[in-house]
Amino acid sequence: MTTFRDRLNQIQAEITEITAEHLEERIAAGDAPIIIDVRQRDEIADGRLDHAHAVPFGLLELELPRLVPDRDAEVVLYCAGGTRSALAAHNAQKLGYTRLLSMAGGFGKWKQIGGPFKMHPLPDFPEDPEADAPPGPGVPTLSPLDLQALLASDQPPILLDVREDEETLRGSLKDAQNVVRGRLAMRIESVTEDRDARLVVLSSRGVRAAWATVELHALGYRNAVALQGGVQAWQEAGLPIVRSNALSPQARMRYSRHLLIPEVGEAGQLKLLGSKVLLMGAGGLGSPSAYYLAAAGVGTLGIIDSDVVDRSNLQRQILHADNRVGMPKVESARATLQGLNPDIQIKAFNTRLTSENVDAIFGEGWDVILDGGDNFPTRYLVNDACVKHNIPCVHGSVYRFEGQVTVFKPHQGPCYRCLYPEPPPPDMAPSCAEAGVLGVLPGIIGLLQAVEAIKVLLGVGNDLAGRLVHFDALQMKFRELRLRRDPECPVCGEHPTWTGYIDYEHFCGLG
Repeated sequence: MTTFRDRLNQIQAEITEITAEHLEERIAAGDAPIIIDVRQRDEIADGRLDHAHAVPFGLLELELPRLVPDRDAEVVLYCAGGTRSALAAHNAQKLGYTRLLSMAGGFGKWKQIGGPFKMHPLPDFPEDPEADAPPGPGVPTLSPLDLQALLASDQPPILLDVREDEETLRGSLKDAQNVVRGRLAMRIESVTEDRDARLVVLSSRGVRAAWATVELHALGYRNAVALQGGVQAWQEAGLPIVRSNALSPQARMRYSRHLLIPEVGEAGQLKLLGSKVLLMGAGGLGSPSAYYLAAAGVGTLGIIDSDVVDRSNLQRQILHADNRVGMPKVESARATLQGLNPDIQIKAFNTRLTSENVDAIFGEGWDVILDGGDNFPTRYLVNDACVKHNIPCVHGSVYRFEGQVTVFKPHQGPCYRCLYPEPPPPDMAPSCAEAGVLGVLPGIIGLLQAVEAIKVLLGVGNDLAGRLVHFDALQMKFRELRLRRDPECPVCGEHPTWTGYIDYEHFCGLG
């Protein structure tokens, strides 16, 4: 079976590379070749070599003959790290170009050696990149009507839309996966590793789909075919197009690194943007968690905290600042988070969580509760309400140089009371001010909480339900403990005896 890495090694042995240092020397000497940046548009917006033409990988076979009609001209292609430009150089050789080079290490290496680059405005994206384009290579095709019949069968094919993001905003076939051609070879194995899978490749008129099908065949996907005439022919046949709730161009740029991850992608990012997370506190744990959840694009963050910013908070609570001392923490948090990501919603609850308001607050449709409370009354109240409302809870706590994090999923694992049925005696629970905590420790635990929250929201990976991670900063050691659900638990056990919330007001926890 030919893997992408195998294919890349083969291609790199067949093409010619130029080092970033050599290219810089030639440019300085006035001997610059034609330079083409084959990265995606969101990457090119970060800057590109001066005089470099911006032609995303997926459009190269269409644009290169127009841009460089002389097949013997020297052309240097570069991408972020040298992988896509190697693939692009190999593909362009099939068009008859004889002096193609790929810059080893790509734009990353260019910046590393201090090579000059500038921020250039991007050219307008063409309405239809395949209009007037020469036909692609000869590959097996499927007519729109044949594809319609195949989609209605017991074994429908996988649809791969290789158009650019700007094009898919106008709509695509139902259930089509958008994998831009510039990343198809790198990402196809995350779509399916089955080389016998039936794949139908889509582009606007079928030209890029043909080139993409050639790539898939080279990787061993023998049953890949192109949709004849592309999405345009599908529409002309009167067949339906679905206009998805796609990301805006601005959102694509903001979350571009998420879109590269197969486990997230556009569907996952849209899920995050539609998610709601409620954080218990804007303090040591809530600060880093909220900051990174906001950066990740969780669409609605609720924050409940009745405290005001105190100067002693600033050693660890990174949402706040010295000039906000005395400001309600929820308002300080709102200002910081919306400054970071103005597209998300912040719902502030400037109140203390109690048995009287917990049902009203938890009943607002939260997908995850993030418990960063620094006291036992809050922890038990949050636990009992999460079980009652069936909301996953990502729990974290810190004490001096130690911290721990776990996930409580109602009826799918233990809850907090399975571990600690009742609060400890008051003399065993030093007050928040008495206990102390290393300032950076909440950052570590809070970020782990944010990771777990995102995994729960996306439904990816193995979350910490039934497991607890303990971190000892002094020894720099992580330990994992297995947790079991207590069948006798009064809240989540087989025969619960819980009758209502209890306010354990005379206890103070560890922050």
